[in-house]
Amino acid sequence: MKRVYLFSDGSALGNPGPGGYGTILRFNRHEKIIRGSSPHATNNQMELRGVIEGLRALKEPCNVTIVSDSSYVVNSINKWLENWQKIDFKNKKNVDMWKEYLSVSKLHNVEAKWIKGHDGHAENELCDKIAKEEALKVKKE
Repeated sequence: MKRVYLFSDGSALGNPGPGGYGTILRFNRHEKIIRGSSPHATNNQMELRGVIEGLRALKEPCNVTIVSDSSYVVNSINKWLENWQKIDFKNKKNVDMWKEYLSVSKLHNVEAKWIKGHDGHAENELCDKIAKEEALKVKKE
């Protein structure tokens, strides 16, 4: 299976408010940038949306390393999601989005790695810039 890196960040102006996400998919020297927005979202929702849309863009099963500054996304994937499924997501937020994540991730071997945000990580900085641009764009509409 191919090894793909998925770098992602999300932003919400007002939290909740206009939101955006930026995602970079990297396979060897090939990169694809994915971006999008929502007129009303939380920061966590945009963080998760970036990961979902990145996984959705993959055309075949892959070994995917998600790199994110969102402890919510990373801890949910690595620690909590399995138990959330066992309790049918009772009292959890963003249930529909987590179910969507499960659907788009099931073909892949996924591991999530947390990095410190705004710390000079090139891909994280670019994803952050894209996410904020998308949030600002939808705010003006």
